Amino acid sequence: MTGFVLALDAGTTSVRCMLFGRRGEVLAVSQRALRQIYPGPGMVEHDPVEIRDSCVGVIRDCLSRPGIDPGECVAMGITNQRETTVVWDARTGEPLCNAIVWQDRRTHAFCQELRDRGLGETVLSKTGLQVDAYFSGTKLRWILENVPGARDGAESGDVLFGTVESWLMWCLTGGKVHATDYSNAARTMMFNITDLAWDSELLEILGIPEAMLPTPCPPGHVFGTTDPFVIGVSVPIASALGDQQAALFGQTCFDRGDVKITFGTGGFLLMNIGGDPRITSRGLLTTVAWNAGGATEYALEGSIYIAGAAVQWLRDELQIVEESAETERMAESVEDTCGCYVVPAFVGLGAPHWDQNARGIIMGLTRGTNRCHIARASLESIAFQANDVIRAMEADSGTRIHSVKVDGGASANNFLCQFLADITGMEVERPRCIESTALGAAYMAGLAVGFWDGEDALRENWSLDRRFVPQMDEAERQEHINGWNRAVRCARLWSETDNSQC
Repeated sequence: MTGFVLALDAGTTSVRCMLFGRRGEVLAVSQRALRQIYPGPGMVEHDPVEIRDSCVGVIRDCLSRPGIDPGECVAMGITNQRETTVVWDARTGEPLCNAIVWQDRRTHAFCQELRDRGLGETVLSKTGLQVDAYFSGTKLRWILENVPGARDGAESGDVLFGTVESWLMWCLTGGKVHATDYSNAARTMMFNITDLAWDSELLEILGIPEAMLPTPCPPGHVFGTTDPFVIGVSVPIASALGDQQAALFGQTCFDRGDVKITFGTGGFLLMNIGGDPRITSRGLLTTVAWNAGGATEYALEGSIYIAGAAVQWLRDELQIVEESAETERMAESVEDTCGCYVVPAFVGLGAPHWDQNARGIIMGLTRGTNRCHIARASLESIAFQANDVIRAMEADSGTRIHSVKVDGGASANNFLCQFLADITGMEVERPRCIESTALGAAYMAGLAVGFWDGEDALRENWSLDRRFVPQMDEAERQEHINGWNRAVRCARLWSETDNSQC
């Protein structure tokens, strides 16, 4: 072995450690599930101590595998669920409360207040983000307003904030590093994506003391070194990237106009738009993709709240499947959905609608509708949502998208990938390694320490598993889309007093 890079992927439902060799090959994997905490309606939390301990556990597990020499680990990269908010005591290292997860909607009313005050344009112009409970800023404000001692400690600098990568860097370095990277900072609703700095006006609007914020840094550089007492070896932490930016990098989407879709708990579409942080007008987000060699690359992003989580819903709540993989066989066992549409707006709708009041619905049920039709409609809903975002991307960028790269757990579902190709009318490319998020973090870290020579070396590592080509004619495609649009209108009207417009 000639060295390897360790990638730590701290996701929403699990954490995993992956070791990558020079060709991007996977040398070892260890994964642990994360407990989801639901303290009330619209609330989702994680235990930060569980995140920390699980991450340390999977790292130690990978480094102890037969044939793995921990001394050959040249660098570590961290990628993470982005907007999830952690607050901890700098003196004790203990969290003040549970982490508030990106899916949490408890700050919905405050976000509406900000919009009513006419601050939506201010936030959009500085951050590229919509005012939404999705992002970290309002979650952090909630903690400062509701957790005893949080605000006093924050103002003195004794209480610290970070998204998950910040929390992990602080823990893994033994409390020596309190930093974030530009890609994660860009998801807080507090960071100016042009100036690449915390924005004083936004901090004042939200009531956030700057003393508690981590230092923003480029995604690819040595943030610090792991404490050997923590993971058993001293390794440079040489990258930190939000999970979706990491997936864009791992898919080698280095050129303007390149698009990837990651199907995880949610669905996330990113388009590389180069060095121009254009502010969108069609419900998309503008975000920092990465900063390499001093040059900042930006991306258009469309976030789908519920993607793989729709399949989890079939499994855990409806219990119509025992394993998520069964949905592929079930969907292919019927010719269509029998006119059924599922809109999985369980926590509202993300891009391009940004409707926090929408609710999940199943429409078009008949006596002949069975569980296979519902499974198929749930998978189709993921592709329909992706298509909505793709059309907005094309309109905002003025660029026709001809193909997309997919990754994430749900991309292993062949039915989903084929239906995505059919409903978008474009080719869908799935790489051999669908763990693009972890791979992107590894690539960025490896570049920072010279393990890889440059982007061309990374492009050579990318290899195709399968290409899905559109097979649906335009008339059928439009009929499906029209039905989906009707269903979405009903989901968005559900909270209205008069639902007659459905």
